[in-house]
Amino acid sequence: MPKIRVLIVDDAVVFRRLVADELARDPALEVVGTAANGRIALAKMTQVNPEVVILDVEMPEMDGLTTLKELRKTHPRLPVIMFSALTERGAEATLDALALGASDYFTKPASAEGADACLAVIREQLIPQIKALCARDGHAASGAVRRNFIARSPPGPAPPSPAVTRFPPGPVRVMAIGASTGGPNALAEIFSQLPADFPVPIVIVQHMPPMFTRLLAERLSAHSAIPVQEATSGALLEPGMAWIAPGDYHMIVTRDGTQTRLLMHQDPPENSCRPAVDVLLRSLAKVFGHDSLNVILTGMGQDGLRGCELVREAGGQILVQDEATSVVWGMPGAVARAGLADRVLPLSFIADEILRRVRQYQRAT
Repeated sequence: MPKIRVLIVDDAVVFRRLVADELARDPALEVVGTAANGRIALAKMTQVNPEVVILDVEMPEMDGLTTLKELRKTHPRLPVIMFSALTERGAEATLDALALGASDYFTKPASAEGADACLAVIREQLIPQIKALCARDGHAASGAVRRNFIARSPPGPAPPSPAVTRFPPGPVRVMAIGASTGGPNALAEIFSQLPADFPVPIVIVQHMPPMFTRLLAERLSAHSAIPVQEATSGALLEPGMAWIAPGDYHMIVTRDGTQTRLLMHQDPPENSCRPAVDVLLRSLAKVFGHDSLNVILTGMGQDGLRGCELVREAGGQILVQDEATSVVWGMPGAVARAGLADRVLPLSFIADEILRRVRQYQRAT
């Protein structure tokens, strides 16, 4: 199998060398070039013809966002993974990059953490992302770039999905969404189509570190009729509101007499994730039984699969994003292949299907 051709763009020579040396140790990868800024990288594109670009955010002469804008003019489907520091400014810039068409990102460890921490990020996060985005792990979609942050997919009739044999679901009293790679843009598209009078609460797990989840909630809320906020322990679930699990915390729902509240905790990661979709869905299956609607969007890995098994056993409903519109068809693909999904849908049809199901079962109560 041909090696994946990687171009590394970063102004720090030590960091470029560290990443290049580690990637070169993987037999599936080939570093075809490095560049100290975006201007040099753009000049090298036709020479090295990379299959994926690793792009720093803050660089002299031409920064990562400007470089990404120029790349998208000539390479609209080329996977681009952003470097970002775990700072307020870095998180804002990363969300800007995702909105502009970046495929994914990873956070740079602080310099005080040393080379070992950086190598761990490269091995455990960056290399698997490269392989997934370049369809070397069997779970990636064709084409990594999908749409702008609040853009909508073209309209059209939804394709048929295989029917899932199951007992009738209950009325929808809560909706859960799980997402990872590509999730921010997918969430933005869905939330741009939900009305202010959405009749049930929404709980979301998006794989992101601290600070990123708060900023994502603020951005979604700014472009949605539904208020979206980063969740806090004790928050009362109310219709027409949405909560995103904070980075580095699992989120669950609990009964408090006749009310339902959110609880955050820091139990060990599951599926190498905290927050994890499985943790949230387990609690929904226990608390809401067959009264939940669950949506699994684009993302790498299989987080959400075990939770969906429990949701299915409890009688809850499950929608998953299809492969063609997913940045990486890992999480939704795992649920679909397991036969757990009621519908497998393009992103542009998911909001309508959510509204149809919520309103149908609301009318039935």
